[in-house]
This record gives sequence, structure tokens and C-alpha cells, in this order.
Amino acid sequence: MTTAVTTGPLLPVGERARRPVGVAVAAGFLGLVVFAAVFAPLLAPYAPDAVDLSASLAGTSGDHLLGTDASGQDLLSRVLFGVRTSLIAPIVLLALAAILGVTIGTVAAWRGGWVDTLLSRVTDVMYAFPGLLFVVLIIAVFGAGMTTSVLGLALAFAPTIAKYTRSVALAERAKPYIDAYRVQGMGGARICVRHLVPNLARSIVGYLVVLFGEALMSLATLSYLGFGAQPPSSDWGLMVQEGQSAIVQGALLPALVPGIAIAAVVVAFNVVGVWAADRLGARR
Repeated sequence: MTTAVTTGPLLPVGERARRPVGVAVAAGFLGLVVFAAVFAPLLAPYAPDAVDLSASLAGTSGDHLLGTDASGQDLLSRVLFGVRTSLIAPIVLLALAAILGVTIGTVAAWRGGWVDTLLSRVTDVMYAFPGLLFVVLIIAVFGAGMTTSVLGLALAFAPTIAKYTRSVALAERAKPYIDAYRVQGMGGARICVRHLVPNLARSIVGYLVVLFGEALMSLATLSYLGFGAQPPSSDWGLMVQEGQSAIVQGALLPALVPGIAIAAVVVAFNVVGVWAADRLGARR
């Protein structure tokens, strides 16, 4: 006699049949995106900063598969090289935000009392403040650029991660093995570092995957507004901003191509992220 074991909530038959297909397609697309980022110098037909004014705003052709922008730069080449910025910057952003957020959330859950109250109120205030406006204020003080944008958004994302970490850490802290370690005389810092946080890692990683699409979109928005990546970068948000002026001349591709790239990657990460968070959270 065999017993069926489920790892998550039961889903309707139709949803269970469709869901893996969508996740597989999204994961396959993201695999191609990562491949393009790694091998961009080999895949790109031109250098991303190669200017050819004679080919300004050229349409699709054998020489330029996705056309060119106002400076005659090949859009396919710029999009391929822009993948690197669009993937690496959100990863760095979330890594910094996770370090700060997980630390705050774990300390608040472990210490409790006035420490929990103080940290919770601070994160609530930061959480209530619009993230992009907070980053714009930081950029106004320290200057525009991708580094400032990443650091500013890391501070803006940290309260969200801290609130999530606190909620899962409170549940984990109530488990018997924590009391067992405390009875053995193990200090709180050691328990958190060696046992509590590692046991939360699966849930936190799943949550960060969900946040990746939002981080990418936020960075692209800052670049579009002129606060993030600066020319001659091939950042997708900056490409949309640069291609906007070509729309009045009837050239849609300079803004449309990077815009579609942003939307496709964000949607793919959201699909994979929700599935990963569901699976990791259920298995935890």
C-alpha cells in the first residue's frame, strides 16, 4: 500500500496541467536571456556604441535585424549588451537589501519587546514612504548614476524584506529546536546565524526571486527618468528614453524593442518567482 504525499496546496486539474508549461516556457526564456548576457560579445553583430549616422533610424534589414536608433547604433547589439546591466544590477540591489533586511527582521523577531517595536516602527515609516521618491532624494544629494540608484533602491527594498523576514522568523523561533539549543547554553547570535537564518533561507530566496522583476523595473524606470544609467550605456530603460524622441518621426523600434525586452523579462521572472516561492515555502 502506497501513500500519496503532496508538497503544496491542491490545485484544480486544469491549473496543475497548465502551470508547469508556463513555468517551463518562462524558465527557458530566462535561460536564453542569461545565455545572451554571457555571450553578448559573440552574438552581437556590432559594438553597442558603434555610431553610423548614415544608418540613422534604419528599419529592419539583413544588416540590422531590429533596426537602428537615431545615432545609427544597432538595436540588437545594444539590447544584447544591455542584458548584463538589466540582470546584474537587480542582483546586486537585492543582495544588499537582503543583508540589511534579513538582519533587521531577524533581530526584531529574536529580541522582541521594545527592540521589536522600535525596528518595526522604523521599517513601517520607511515602507510607507514611496520607494522611487526616496531614491530620487538620495540621487539629488549624491548625484545620478547606476551605483547611486542601486544603493538607494537597496535601502528602499530593505524594509519590505525586513517585514517578511520578521514574520517567518517569529514562526521559526517558536519551534522546539530553538528552545533545545537555548537549554544547551547556546547564545542567541549563534543560534540565529547557524540555525535560524539558514532554515529561513529557502523562503527568503523564493521571496527575493519574486522581487527581482520589481527591482529590474524600478532600475529601468530610474534610467528612463535620467537618474540611473547614463549614456553611452546600453541599459534598457535608458534606451527607451533615448528612443522616445524617434516616435514622432515614425520610428517605433528604438523605444519598442527595449520596452518589450523589459516587459518580457519582468513577466518571466514573475512567473518563475511565484512558482519558486510557492514551492520553496511549501517545502520549508
